[in-house]
Amino acid sequence: MSMVTFPEFRCREKTIPLGSKVLIMGILNVTPNSFSDGGRFLDPALAVDQAQKMLDEGADIIDIGGESTRPGALYVSEEEEIERIRPIVEALGKCTDVPLSIDTRKASVAQVALDYGASIVNDVSALQDDVRMAQIIQESGAGVVLMHRQGHSANMQKAPYYGDVVGEVKEFLSRSLMMARSSGILSDQIVIDPGIGFGKTCKHNLEILANIGEFSQLEQPLMIGLSRKAFIGELTGKPVAKREMGNAAAIAIAVWQGAKILRVHDVAAMKDVVRVAQGLRNSCDK
Repeated sequence: MSMVTFPEFRCREKTIPLGSKVLIMGILNVTPNSFSDGGRFLDPALAVDQAQKMLDEGADIIDIGGESTRPGALYVSEEEEIERIRPIVEALGKCTDVPLSIDTRKASVAQVALDYGASIVNDVSALQDDVRMAQIIQESGAGVVLMHRQGHSANMQKAPYYGDVVGEVKEFLSRSLMMARSSGILSDQIVIDPGIGFGKTCKHNLEILANIGEFSQLEQPLMIGLSRKAFIGELTGKPVAKREMGNAAAIAIAVWQGAKILRVHDVAAMKDVVRVAQGLRNSCDK
């Protein structure tokens, strides 16, 4: 069960070693309406404290989001999103060398975050929602996460349909990679994400999770974001705050099949899950 290996993820002046290591991306939502922690970290001081807590627990990257992209979420203006994220990115950029990621679809928001110290753009639209995004990433040398999404937040969970969910998501990501590369973004700047929960039913999410190895054919590092998502609640019957054990099972499977970055809320607990799954995964490659 040998896996495709990736030596590094290049993000501006930072180089994040990959190799056999699986990275933890800690989620920091500074929004009033994110599905899991909306409203908890609107105060910049609380947000910075939460980021520091995740760093102390072993986060390798902090992902800061100022606009909820959960199903049904409404559009947030560029000005409001910038107002939410700027003080947090600025404060963290001054106190940590850990790579900061900005979770946004808007080029202007990405530019502000990059100006204040971010080095990764996590774009749920895979460069499609803002024609300026690719140029900003190319010019800055930032890392980028290209994610699959069917529809938009307002409608993506209204009867999503696929003939072959794994094949169609893989084809979309392949086209997104071609677009990014044609814009001058280098392969070692790119991570891909199949977008679990973004325009997909529980069955679709499970099919993707069961076939993560298929995405290795795209020869890019793979990020998986499934922390506390609805399909885990659907399977376990647990509310958002009590889905940690369901998360753990899904994350272990993702690591076993070759995921390189896990986007999580519960850093300390999921770090242990990753270490064990990664140890087992690495032992099979010797």
